[in-house]
Amino acid sequence: MKLLIIGAGGVGTSAAKIIERRGAEADWAEKVVVSDYDFERAKKVANEICGGGKFIPEQINAMDAESIKEVVKKHGITFAMNACDPRMNATIFDTCLEIGIGYLDCALTLGTEHPEKPYELSNIKLGDYQFAKQKEWEASGQIALCGSGVEPGMADVFAKYAEKHLFDKIDEVNVRDGDNYGNTDSDFGFSVWTTIEECLQPPVIWEKNEEYPQGHWFCTENFSEPEIFNFPGGIGDVEVINVEHEEVVLVPREIDCNRCTFKYGVPADFRKKLLVLKEYGLSDKRTKIKVGDSEITPRDFVCKVIPSPVDATMTMTGKGCAGTWVTGWKDGKYRSVYLYQVADNQDCIEKYTTNSVVAQTAVGPVIMMELVAKGIWKDPGAWGPEHFDPDPFVERLAKYEFPAGIREMDSEYADMVNEQKLMDLIEK
Repeated sequence: MKLLIIGAGGVGTSAAKIIERRGAEADWAEKVVVSDYDFERAKKVANEICGGGKFIPEQINAMDAESIKEVVKKHGITFAMNACDPRMNATIFDTCLEIGIGYLDCALTLGTEHPEKPYELSNIKLGDYQFAKQKEWEASGQIALCGSGVEPGMADVFAKYAEKHLFDKIDEVNVRDGDNYGNTDSDFGFSVWTTIEECLQPPVIWEKNEEYPQGHWFCTENFSEPEIFNFPGGIGDVEVINVEHEEVVLVPREIDCNRCTFKYGVPADFRKKLLVLKEYGLSDKRTKIKVGDSEITPRDFVCKVIPSPVDATMTMTGKGCAGTWVTGWKDGKYRSVYLYQVADNQDCIEKYTTNSVVAQTAVGPVIMMELVAKGIWKDPGAWGPEHFDPDPFVERLAKYEFPAGIREMDSEYADMVNEQKLMDLIEK
């Protein structure tokens, strides 16, 4: 595989470094072109962080199809990893389809809220643009892996693993993400633009019920349905809330379940700040305002003035946990299992020069690209990662220094504890 990484930010840097650390085990990637609009950044990642050799820097404009084609042709690229924010997905996705190379991204194309009932009805969902081109990708003979980071990505593979090995029938698939990070002045551990997007869009839920026996997607209020979830790895209890996320769109396409949700541990004070941005129109991503001789959206302005998450998280301590809580039945008995991966921030900085949020996001794509390069995942088309056999992915996590875990859960006790702890929070 001759690989093009588009975007040398946190995720792109992590992916390149993860490949470099694998050494001879990563011979499936014979060339790795690290590209970015900021050529100096691409050079730093390829030459300084990864040591040159098969790592080659290039300048690229991810919003310009011709720029992408030029780099692909120059290096004989066969596969592209999109490590940019989702605003650039459509251009990169379509360009890869047009020129006939494989594609992977860490987040789906953006959705659009319902114009009249945004907190009730779904409208254009995450990834609708990509999956509408499924037949074209099948005809191309290439794979487009859509939503293939950690969440979405690794979390979806965990759901597929649970379906294959742990359950006869699944009831719910609920992705839960939490951390105990501290020692940082920043609320953002990831892309500022993307964090605002996913937190302030109406959260989507999948559910089957009497009215919708085949299942349907619907939306709720921001930060709805709070619950206390106990995370492994010493993290402990974290309050999590509904946030718009790709797993809820991806998982029900492949896995039969009655309900699918995504909840994330967004601290209460950070939620208030995000809602203030929304109230004053500072989260607006569409309307451009004139500032001096330039035009910029309010959200892009916010992104400019907030300190870089990459820099702000260098002193951050603690761990983050990404995982999938699956309930259902096995051998006639109800079962509740949490499959997860825990990453320590300072450990990731030492190994990959990047924080644990982006390092966790990058390891899944690297494993998936290895599976594609070796012909293990080989079904042409536009797919989420839950479409493929989960075993070779899960088996590689420990080899890639991101071992997974499984926790058996007592669902009745968990529900009782959640209810009591939420009551305690309300009283406080």
